[in-house]
Amino acid sequence: MKSIRKALLLWLCVGLSIGIAAVGALLYQQAKEEANQIFDYQMKQLAASLPTQPFAPVAPGRNAAPDVARDIVIQIWDGRGLRIYHSHERMALPQRAELGFVTIQTDDGPWRVYSTQHGNTVVQVAQPLSARRDVAADTALKTIKPLLLLFPFLGALVWLTVSAGLLPIGRVAREVQSRHADSLAPIGAGALPEEIRPLTDALNDLLARLDQAINAQRAFVADAAHELRSPLTALKLQIQLAERARDEAERSAAFAELRQGFERATRLVQQLLTLARQEPGAAEAAHETVDLNALARSVVSDLMPTAEDKGIDLGVSEAGADAGVEGDPEALRILLNNLVENAIRYTPQGGQVTVGVQSGAEGVVLTVEDSGPGIPPGDMDRVFDRFYRVPGTGVSGSGLGLAIVRQVAERHGAKVSLQNLQGGLLATLKFARSAR
Repeated sequence: MKSIRKALLLWLCVGLSIGIAAVGALLYQQAKEEANQIFDYQMKQLAASLPTQPFAPVAPGRNAAPDVARDIVIQIWDGRGLRIYHSHERMALPQRAELGFVTIQTDDGPWRVYSTQHGNTVVQVAQPLSARRDVAADTALKTIKPLLLLFPFLGALVWLTVSAGLLPIGRVAREVQSRHADSLAPIGAGALPEEIRPLTDALNDLLARLDQAINAQRAFVADAAHELRSPLTALKLQIQLAERARDEAERSAAFAELRQGFERATRLVQQLLTLARQEPGAAEAAHETVDLNALARSVVSDLMPTAEDKGIDLGVSEAGADAGVEGDPEALRILLNNLVENAIRYTPQGGQVTVGVQSGAEGVVLTVEDSGPGIPPGDMDRVFDRFYRVPGTGVSGSGLGLAIVRQVAERHGAKVSLQNLQGGLLATLKFARSAR
């Protein structure tokens, strides 16, 4: 597990080290430039301070070996080119002077040489560049030493600051940990830092959505229990009637009623399971491109026997262009199947049901039009609620068909609407076009 304290401390040390190294390099370059200027000036002043009159040559071997890292070496020649003075006899330097400043390479490293004509003599003053580098390095090191002393101080400061900054997170963690499993109240964010607010806001939003989902599930379970009670009670009564039947005719009628009740209960359970699978948060099926033309033909073909039993003219009006949408094929089949089944159930004998597919620039429109009685305006918004059935229709059902339609449509980003027509009802779903 990563530690924010350790990560900050590590990156602070790395960043501070890089910064100090960069500052040290910059200071070293500046100090070396200043040292060059100062030493060059000193060499010029030294050359100017030497005597202008010739004097006797210095006897060889009198001078000690030079400190090649520090000493300045002086050579003087007279007008005839005879060397009349050499401060360090054992130091090998060029015997020909080039007036002005030059840098030369020797066995002991680079040297800075200054030569000037002084009266009838030529004076050469030389100094190793290592002396200047040492001065520049000492200057830069003395400057960055105080910065190095900041390492432990800044480390302790970061550790304490981060610890203080993380205290609100610990408080929130303790608050969440101490809660009961059924407590979904929002977390108080009054004294939290701004950097932590997005986390608590997101957590509160999750708790709110979780509370909404749990309440929806509780309502669903309560409604399902209520709706299942009636068919189960009816099945129990029908079993009792079959047991009390006095002859074969009564027994056959009771078993026929029992079979119908069992089929209604089975359909209700199937509808409940279908609705549960379409709930938000259920396992998401892999989406693919679904051709609504082919889907409409398939659903109409499956329900054709049911329509023929009622003498209903069931047909398809396909789109001439591409009618592909992105979605779950099985869920879209359930959606269209429920719409067409409802239309067949509520359309009177000898009526008409038409499934239409239209394709345009903005998307694909799926319609189911029937010649039934329609829906009263006061019930138009409520028919999408679970277990709600329009009173007075005389048609049996679970009241879940349109709830499933709306749930599937929302999962696919489609807009569903109902509209009463002259002698019928039109259900419309608008899908975005598949991006292929």
